[in-house]
Amino acid sequence: MAVHAHPDDEATSTGGVLARYAAEGITTVLVTCTDGRCGDGPGGVKPGEPGHDPAAVVAMRQEELEASCAALKVSHLETLGYADSGMMGWPNNELPGAFWTTPVVEAADRLAELIRRYRPDVVVTYDENGFYGHPDHIQAHRITMAAVAMTDIPAKVYWTTIPHTAFAEFGRVMKELGVEWAEPDAGDAPGPQLGLPDDEITTWVDTSSYGTQKFDALAAHASQTENIFFLRMGRDRFVELMGRETFVRVRDTTGAALPEDDLFAGLR
Repeated sequence: MAVHAHPDDEATSTGGVLARYAAEGITTVLVTCTDGRCGDGPGGVKPGEPGHDPAAVVAMRQEELEASCAALKVSHLETLGYADSGMMGWPNNELPGAFWTTPVVEAADRLAELIRRYRPDVVVTYDENGFYGHPDHIQAHRITMAAVAMTDIPAKVYWTTIPHTAFAEFGRVMKELGVEWAEPDAGDAPGPQLGLPDDEITTWVDTSSYGTQKFDALAAHASQTENIFFLRMGRDRFVELMGRETFVRVRDTTGAALPEDDLFAGLR
């Protein structure tokens, strides 16, 4: 079970593992917490700009999410339907129904119900900073960890991350393509840094055989392509560079040794 904040998040950090494990006959469940209403509208129109219709964006992004799940062969898609909160500090953060303002226990109860229904051996979500500080990603982390504690069902829990060496490689490729890219800098303003040193990553999963599916899943979110910069590499370069997904294991009842190369190590 992968718990993500918005339509398109599922493909970015977990598209490879969702495709790989589906191909291996494992039941895959995607839980998408928000409706994505703060995404771009047709023609790239931004929230708050004339012509941005949140209801139309929600409907469009739901269709894109379903197409992405089809590309990844996801077994079950569950949507919690909370309103997209927008980036940290946006007025949308505080609107009624926004995911960010929803009490953690309320949303965790709903997710716990899904965990009890599907009984996943493995759950994947974001770290406590939501990887890069997005309020909905942080909230997805909070409700996932609360739901795991409520149910005590998953044998293993992982947080998505990226090794610092991969950031450096992405930066090189983006500059080759003429795309502006700001690499994480330990000398930047105080705050959580993106990704982790390579030696802090516990789990390195080879998803190289599923790069085309991952690319297709990202491309299914056509309305958001301006923000999905990985697509600017083109299919061939994307498949070449995006053949591994990395995680930090934060719960394990199997005793599987670390580092590991399989989310299901100790369960097979």
